[in-house]
Order: sequence, then structure tokens, then C-alpha cells
Amino acid sequence: MMIDYNKIIATELSLRRQQVKNTLELLIEGATVPFIARYRKEKTGSLDETQIRDIGERYTYLTELEKRKETILESIKSQDKLTDQLQQKIESCLSKTELEDLYLPYKPKRRTKATIAREKGLDKLAEFIKSLNHPNAKPQSLERLAQESISTEKGVNTIEEALQGASDILAEETAEKANLRTYLRDYLMKESIFISKIKKDYSEGSTKYEMYRDFQASVTKIAPHNVLALFRGEAEKIISLEIDFDENFVLSYLENQEIKTKNKLIRTFYQEMLKDSFNRLIKPSLLREVRADRKHWADIESINTFEINLRELLLSPPAGMQPTLAIDPGFRTGCKVVILSETGQFLEYQAIFPHSGENKQKKAKNVLEKLIKKYHIKLIAIGNGTASRETDQFVADVINPLENKPIKVIVNESGASIYSASDLAREEFPNLDITVRGAISIGRRLQDPLAELVKIDPKSIGVGQYQHDVDQKLLKKNLEETVESCVNYVGVDLNTASKQLLIFVSGITSTIANNIVSYRDKNGKFKDRKELLKVSKLGPKAFEQAAGFLRIRGGKNPLDNTAVHPESYAVVEMIMKQLGVSLADINKVGSRLKSLDLNTFVTDTIGLPTLADVITELEKPGRDPREEFKYATFKEGVTEINDLREGMILEGVITNVVNFGAFVDIGVHQDGLIHISQLANYFVSDPKEVVKVGEVVKVKVLEIDEKLKRISLSMKEV
Repeated sequence: MMIDYNKIIATELSLRRQQVKNTLELLIEGATVPFIARYRKEKTGSLDETQIRDIGERYTYLTELEKRKETILESIKSQDKLTDQLQQKIESCLSKTELEDLYLPYKPKRRTKATIAREKGLDKLAEFIKSLNHPNAKPQSLERLAQESISTEKGVNTIEEALQGASDILAEETAEKANLRTYLRDYLMKESIFISKIKKDYSEGSTKYEMYRDFQASVTKIAPHNVLALFRGEAEKIISLEIDFDENFVLSYLENQEIKTKNKLIRTFYQEMLKDSFNRLIKPSLLREVRADRKHWADIESINTFEINLRELLLSPPAGMQPTLAIDPGFRTGCKVVILSETGQFLEYQAIFPHSGENKQKKAKNVLEKLIKKYHIKLIAIGNGTASRETDQFVADVINPLENKPIKVIVNESGASIYSASDLAREEFPNLDITVRGAISIGRRLQDPLAELVKIDPKSIGVGQYQHDVDQKLLKKNLEETVESCVNYVGVDLNTASKQLLIFVSGITSTIANNIVSYRDKNGKFKDRKELLKVSKLGPKAFEQAAGFLRIRGGKNPLDNTAVHPESYAVVEMIMKQLGVSLADINKVGSRLKSLDLNTFVTDTIGLPTLADVITELEKPGRDPREEFKYATFKEGVTEINDLREGMILEGVITNVVNFGAFVDIGVHQDGLIHISQLANYFVSDPKEVVKVGEVVKVKVLEIDEKLKRISLSMKEV
């Protein structure tokens, strides 16, 4: 049976069949998602990255499903049990769960109570009892029927054992009926509730799971973070967790579906059998499925939150490639100070001790002043770890008298220590101490967050929610896709990009990235995009995928510093010719582009969507698509949690957004929480709709718990 994947996926995702067909062809040919979304809009009908990934993922699911169908059909056929009706049901199935339900009665299994009963020859008795479950069946004595099945040789010694064996066979058959499992699965998903208790060993207030001491939530309405917390608490043996539902309703449903006779004895037999079938066979497996379904859903929701936060963090506005002084603060061990050039190159290192007495502070001030003047420092990056606010105040005292004051910013240093201890950091700076590498990372994060943060495992950046509890394989895949999407959205400077940044560019593998860096080291800066074809292993296909995302500043062709793909250069030249402007004067075109009739430039391969993108790019060639740089100013005199007072209005930076609210750095070494109910003066269902990671916000202090180090904040009244 030929499967029309294009039609199925188009229907499911509400797309046109041709859109799906063209997208799948591009994916199968090896085109990347960012490339397809940006440069193949004519073929896809301008689908975005999310839609393209959805098509790819659904195609993978359906092809895996087809392979599984083949295996199952072969297995049932080998048992000589494959009917035309069953084959049709299997072949038309679009769900792995539904498919496994259909296969369950034929699936090879370990020895069960039913298989043991069959070995004892009790299947005949079971079939006979089944024949009595009929409205017009004649009354029969079960004991007399069972008597005929007694056989000491086969291990059936009593009437009770014979009837129990027959019941075991019928119970298994009932548990394997696909229609019953589908209904009950759906019922449990809709109607059951999670109930949790804290185990007796843990007294009140002694555990972080206190809110789950007497907790109930509908399976359909429970929040994803609650699911992950409950499962974690259960794994840690602190929480006992159950799924409750109306068992009487379920048994009543089974009786209505399965009992056809009015004979009281047969009805009683069936009622007991159905109760056993449900409690022993159906309930355990379906409850596992409910748990697995909710866990998978919570994982996806949590990973989605992580992806959005990571995207906002990676796309944080850069302060710009300017001479930068970066400080990794410390008290006893001093502050590590590094100087970075306007290209992020490490120039100098000094250790200062501004928090170790008046004499050392004076010396530290002199060192800082000299470094600022010597290197014409424009930016100062201060890590937000230990001693950050004290160092911030010290730096403020140093730069305030200066005529050309640098911009001073406290930078989130999450993950910097992991980078500084990594093989990559050792490879970059083999002769530098681990703390110096950390200071370099802090400075580069201010210059260009994206270029520096790609060097760190996203899980170490500190914007996740229950990240260690979710499906790690799915988390890794989705976060890597997010990084790839961000890197290609912004574009990469071919002449300054690190290998770690290059590997996320569409079409560039780790080997090609190494080869680009080696070529650059040997031959100097790339002068135009076409020179990429001289790089080892970078052929026409990789060039097609990568070229539009790589920028060359100050190269031979001004278009090489834009997102215009080389395949569209000819049409740009036609546009410029019509406007009477040379490529060298591309920056002067501006508003004149709006007067063009784009239809005159349409070709067989370049349509209006691509032309619209080209015009947008030519309006501001080489622009950075990220937002304008902003930074928070922390309140002077508020450096520790005990400096806080209820009612204070403070400025801060959103560091993490989760399902139940957002965390904010207000400069006291402990992030405060804006609960979802305090984000706005209206109902908020999703915090991500109101705030984002890296956003500068004003908050009001509601409550401070110094003992538990908890700060409650509000944006409502600010």
C-alpha cells in the first residue's frame, strides 16, 4: 500500500500538499532548515523554521511507523493469523499507540497466567464459556462444564482451578482488545487526577516539596512544572504519588461492553473476570501510559520554555566590538582584570585587590585608571558573581572623574567557569589561568553574547526549568536547533568567527569549520564569498547552504556583507542599474527602493518573497538584526539581601522565565521571583508573553525571607 506522506502531513498541519512535497524534497536533498526558510520561500510558500521542522519530524515519525507496520504484519502472518480486515486496520493506522494496541494480541509474550492455562488445555473451556455469553444462550452449569476439564496429569485438580484458568484466558483476551484500551486510555487521560503525599519520614517544613504534602490536580490541567517536580520527588522517595479515578465507572463500562447474557451465573463469572482483567492487566499498563504521556508533555513544555529563554539570551543585543575591560570579581583572591581588543582578542591581564584594605584599593585604582587610558576602553564588563556589587561600586568611583567614561555593565556569568575549564578554553588560551579565561568570557559576552555563548553547553547557561528531569536526547536536539537558528538569523563574520561559531552555520560541518579557520590563518582574511570554494571539503553544495549566512566586512563586493545570497547577486545588479547606482554606493539606495515594481525582476527561480527579502536587506545593508543594546542600573547601596526593604522600586534584568513566573537579578547575589500573578495588572497565562530573558525591568519588592534567601517581586504597580 503506497502511503501519500505529503497529503497526510499537509492535512495534519493545515498546509498545501505542494508545500509539504517541496519541503520534504529539500530536506531529503540535505538542505538545512535555516537555508530552506530563508532562501527557498518560493518552493515552500514562505514556511517558517518551526513549520519546516514540524514537517520533517512528522515525516520521520510516519516512516518509522511504516517500518514498524512491516515488522508487525510479517509477525502476524508468520502466526497464520493475518486477516484482510486486520491488515487494512494496520495499514491505515497513523499512530504508534494505536498500532501497538492492534498488535498486542499477537505479540510474543513471556509465560502469563493465560499461557499457563492454555498449556493445561483450558482454552476449550474458555471458548465454551464465551459462547454462553450471548442473549439467547441456553442456561448451563459452569461446574459441570469445568468438571470435564479436570486433569491431574495436566495439573488441573479442581473445578475452581479449571474455572480460574478459563477466566485468566478470557481476562487476557479482554485486556488485549484495541477498542477497549483506546476508550479507557482516553477516559483516564481526561478524568483521572494526580494525588500526592509527603512520606511520614519527612516532617512538615523539612523538604522542598512541601506544596505537594497534600496535593491534587487533574491530569489534564496540571502544570508541566508540577509534573516534573512530582516525578522527581517520587524518584527521591520523598513523595508518594497515585493516579486516582472512578473505578466503578470503568468496571461498569467494561460490563456494558463485554457482558451480553442475562444468565446470572455467567454474568457473575464475567464480572469477576473483568475486574481481574482491569486491575491486573489493563490498569497497570494504561496508568504507565498516562504517566509517560504527561511526562513527555511536561518535557516538551519545559524544553520549549528553555528554547525560548535560550533564544532570547543568544539574541541579546551586543554592546558592540569595542575595546573592553572585563573583571571577574573576588574578595580574598582579588579581581581578575583582562583587556580585549575591538575584535575580542586578549591583550593583557592584571590582578587587583580593591577589597583588601585601603592601600591595595588605592593601588587597584591606579592600575584600572592606567589600563582604561592605555587601551581607550569603551566598555567595562563585571561578572555578577561574588563581590560583583562591591566591584561595581569600586569601578564607578574610578571612572566617575574621567572625562570619557566607559559604559559599565554587570554581566551574567552563568557557565563562564564551565567554559574556562573546558578543552576549548585550554585550546584557545593554553598559557592562561582558568580564572583569567573566565574573565575573557565575561568580556566577550558583553561585546557579542551570541559569539561567546555558543562555546558553552546550553544546559550550563542557567535559563532552563527542571532541565535535568526532561528527556535529555530531545533537550539536546532542540537546544542545538535553537543555537543553529540564532546563529544563522544574525549571520557570522567570516573573518573573525571561531570554529565553535562556524559549526552552527548552515551547511558547515566541524571539519569544514576547522578548514575555514586554517585557511584564514594561512592566507589572511577572506576577500569575497567565492573564496570559500578554495577551502578544503567545502564544495558547491556546502557553499550554497552557507554563503548567505557568512559576512565579509570591507570585502571586494558590498553584497558579501549582507544576507543577500550570491545566487541573487545578478538581480541586485539589475536593480542597482535601474536605479542608476553602483554597488559601491549600496548604502545610498535607501528609500528609493520603495519605488520599484518588483514584478519586473521576477524570474523562474526568484519570486516576490525572495525579492522582498533582498529589498529589505538593501534598505539597511549589513545591519545587525538584534535589538538596540540596553543595560540595567542597579540601585546604589543595595548590594546584599539584607539591604532590601519591602516597597523598594528597583531596576533589574530578567535572568530566567519559567511556567510560574520570572527570575530577576536586582544586584544582591540572589535572584528575586516575580510570580506569574504579579507580572501584570491583567490575567497572565504564560509569563513568556509578558517578559523575556535579558529584558531590563522595574520591580517592586513585596517580601524578603533572608533565612530561605527568597525575594518576592512585582511588576504590577511599577
